[in-house]
Order: sequence, then structure tokens, then C-alpha cells
Amino acid sequence: MIEKTNTDWVAMSDKAIIGAIGAYIRHQRLEQNKTQAQVAEDAGINRWTLSQIENGGSITLATLIQILRALDLIHLLSIFTIEETISPIEYAKLKEKEKKRARPKPKTNDSNGINKICFFLVSSISDNILSCISIRAFIP
Repeated sequence: MIEKTNTDWVAMSDKAIIGAIGAYIRHQRLEQNKTQAQVAEDAGINRWTLSQIENGGSITLATLIQILRALDLIHLLSIFTIEETISPIEYAKLKEKEKKRARPKPKTNDSNGINKICFFLVSSISDNILSCISIRAFIP
């Protein structure tokens, strides 16, 4: 008989979910061919406690983690990993700030090693002819 593989956790009561967790623990323990005593000892809990959990008894989160470690199933908790995501608006803002082209850096030293700043003044002369005048200020 094929069992239902998709569990509707939302529709289940808390007691039913605890029962499903207990059944899962029992199933995994038997798959690994371990006794309740072995798993309980590895988990650091009483065998009676493990028996109660497998039969649908309540379980603390700490005990569940101990049992998962004992069964080498701690990786199941990776579902609780928080992955940081960026909203589309924040992504668009970051893309706006990206450089779109490279700009050459201004020269700060001439061939003699003297620091200089260059300013270019553009002035219009009659008949719309432009001329450039270069002014250099030398900084020691």
C-alpha cells in the first residue's frame, strides 16, 4: 500500500503533529536498526521518555534536538536557516549607484614631481569661437 507522502501540516492539530514527529523518530530509529535504549543513551535521555515520544507524548525542543543528534538527523533543522534577501526596490537602488563607466583620474604630479592642479577656463570670443586657457597652480 502506498502511503500519503504529502502531509497537510496546517490542517493537523498540535497533538497530531507531535504524534507524526514521534512516528518519524520511531521510523528513523528502526531504519538505523537501533534500539530505544541505544538512542536514548546517545541522546542523554531516559528510554521511557523516548518511548513516550514515539507514542505521541509531548516533547521539548531541547529533547528533539538531542534525539536528532543521536539519529544523525540534525541536518533536518537546516530548514530554519534565515537567508537574507533584498527587495526589488533596494536592488534597483543598488544598481543605480553602480559605476556605469570608467573615468580617468586627474594627474597630480608633473614630470618634475611637483604637485599641480589644472584648471581650464573656457571663454567665448566673438563669432562663437572658443579658446581654452590653461592655468596651473603649483602646490608644494
